[in-house]
Amino acid sequence: MRKNILSIVILVFASCSSLRKLPKEHYYEFLYYFNREIKNDTISFHLKNPLKCPVNVKLVKDSLNPNIENLFGHITLRELQDTVISFKYRDFNQANETKYIVKYGDLNKKILKNQVSYPFPKGKEYKIIQGYNGNFTHNTLISQYAIDFDLKIGDTITSADSGYVVGLIEDYKDYGTSKKWLKNDKSNYITIYHPQSGIFTQYVHLNHKGSLVKLGDFVVKGQAIAISGMTGFTTTPHLHFNAKIPTVEHGLISTKIEFESGVKGEDLKKKDRVK
Repeated sequence: MRKNILSIVILVFASCSSLRKLPKEHYYEFLYYFNREIKNDTISFHLKNPLKCPVNVKLVKDSLNPNIENLFGHITLRELQDTVISFKYRDFNQANETKYIVKYGDLNKKILKNQVSYPFPKGKEYKIIQGYNGNFTHNTLISQYAIDFDLKIGDTITSADSGYVVGLIEDYKDYGTSKKWLKNDKSNYITIYHPQSGIFTQYVHLNHKGSLVKLGDFVVKGQAIAISGMTGFTTTPHLHFNAKIPTVEHGLISTKIEFESGVKGEDLKKKDRVK
C-alpha cells in the first residue's frame, strides 16, 4: 500500500511538471544593432557589434528585392566593430522589413583547442548524468558533445577558461519536461567567448537571476560566474556544459573538449564522478 501511494505521488509530480506552461516572455542573449538607409539608388546597412567577440551577419532572402542577400554577402564584424555596407540597388521595395541573421564567431579564425577546467570550484566532486551523444538530449549538432554535471540548485558554476561574457539570460523562472519545452529554449544560460582558442562555452539551466557576471565582463579560468538552477527543458537540477565552434550553415555547433586533468570529454560516461 505504501509503495502504491509513493508511485501515485511521483506520477502526479511528473505530470504537473510536463504540463507547466511555457513563459510568454522571450529573452535574448544580447541585442544587436542593424539599420538600413535608402538614398536615391543606394542602400546602406549600418551594422554595430556590441559584443567582445566576432559575429557574422547575412540577410534573409527578400521576395520583393531579388538577390539583395547575395549583394550584401556574409559579413564578419570584429569585437565591438561598427561598419556601413553600401551598394547600388535600383527600385528597392521598402514594403518588407529587412531580415537578417546574426551568429557568433569569425568563420575564418583557426580554432586552437586547449585544456579547460571543470565548470565548478576546485575541491568539489560531481557525477556525470549525461555525456557525449546521449540518447536523451545530446543528439544534435548543437549538443552532441555536451556534458551534464549533477550540480544542485544553489551550487556555484565557474568559467572553464578565461574570456568575455558575450551572452546572458537569467530572467526565466520555471522548467518543464514536455515536447513544447524541448522545442522552445526557455532556459537561463551564459555564453563565454575564449579569444585565445576561438571556442565558445555555454553554461545552461542557471537559477533565476543566477548570474554573477554581466554582459561584456572579462572572466578568468575558475572564476565563479553563476548559480546553478533548474530552468528550461530539464527533468532534474543539473549544469549543462557545452563547448562550441562557429560554422557557416549551423552557427555554433558542439565540439569535443579536454579538461586540465587530461581527461577527454568523450571518456566521461554516465555515473562517472569527477573532481
